[in-house]
Amino acid sequence: MKHIQNSTTTVLALTLVLLGTWACGGGSAPEMQADQHAEEARHGEEAEGHEGHDEDRVIRLDVSAIESLGLDIAQAGPGQLEVTTELPGEVRVNGDKMAHVGPRVSGVAREVLVSLGDRVRSGQVLAVLESRELADAKASYLAAAERKKLAQATFAREERLRREMVSSEQDFLDASNGLAEAKIEMRSAQQKLFALGFTDSDVRGIADAPDENYTKYRIRAPFDGQIIDRHITVGETISAEISAFTVADLSDVWIDLRVYQKDIGAIRTGQMARVTTNHGDEAELAINFVQPLVGEKTRTALARIVAPNTDGVWHPGCFVTARVAVEKTEASGIVVPASALIRMEDGDDVIFVETSEGLEPRVITSGRRSRAQVEILSGLVEGDRYVAKGGFSLKAELGKGSFGDGHGH
Repeated sequence: MKHIQNSTTTVLALTLVLLGTWACGGGSAPEMQADQHAEEARHGEEAEGHEGHDEDRVIRLDVSAIESLGLDIAQAGPGQLEVTTELPGEVRVNGDKMAHVGPRVSGVAREVLVSLGDRVRSGQVLAVLESRELADAKASYLAAAERKKLAQATFAREERLRREMVSSEQDFLDASNGLAEAKIEMRSAQQKLFALGFTDSDVRGIADAPDENYTKYRIRAPFDGQIIDRHITVGETISAEISAFTVADLSDVWIDLRVYQKDIGAIRTGQMARVTTNHGDEAELAINFVQPLVGEKTRTALARIVAPNTDGVWHPGCFVTARVAVEKTEASGIVVPASALIRMEDGDDVIFVETSEGLEPRVITSGRRSRAQVEILSGLVEGDRYVAKGGFSLKAELGKGSFGDGHGH
């Protein structure tokens, strides 16, 4: 009996020691171990859930799907950041290739041969006027020409008689003076016709022209171009001060940019500007001229681009925006287009990177930025292939979860 009591006492002592150990944190009670196993199982399930979620964010696309989404895949690498400034501007007709064409005499429009928008050739007749003023000028010329012929005949006769000692010296001098006056009068009448736009051949043909042509004045195109304005109709009386047509050669145009005072020192002749219109046209063009003076009212200077326009892309009157790079700096990280960065709903900036599994949205850390470029400090390494353009399509489809097996998900 004593032996049994000693054994019982020993068991109780061991039990108390073990309970003391659990209480001091030296081990786990059975119930606590069960809770710990449950917690580990729960964390395992969460880890598996996260892993599955990451896999869900990998987008698998075939070539046709990439093309249909308009994705632009580029390779990451170092580069320079361009600091640009924006200049507002307007497309204008080249002032050196535009003419306001009107008659040089007043008259009544009898024929108008071109319409607004028509293309014309140099010397082409645009309209025909009936002008009494022109008839008077032609009549003056013809009268002067006849008087010159008469004076020449009189002078020749007096010169012959003078050699034969028949005529007096005074008659000879009077004939010589009359011929000189007739030449002056004819030259004056001829110059008036030249001032009206007549050529030598036109003047020589006046005497042989039909009488009905004496009053006809023809307005002609000064050069090859297009009719961009018209202020003449048949039957209308037109004065010499009126511009009947505006002819412009639109094979090139002016793009006039406004340069603010803060940018004057950075804008120079020869710099390249990326010019964009409101309707989407864009071109890289060189600045041809920078005005050295600042306007008193606008406090801006003028920078002008002479833009080729053989395809008619630039329309005078349209507003444009020109981006000019004023500074370039070496980036300390990778440089990507600004279009490559996609802001997710959780606020992270990501870039879709091409991996062996597909296109993965990778969180990045960005540095300095310009309008068109971003410096990437982490999340992207040199040589990575990434979506430079079109990432918003991937974000939208990712949000809808619409990438199924057909897309390669």
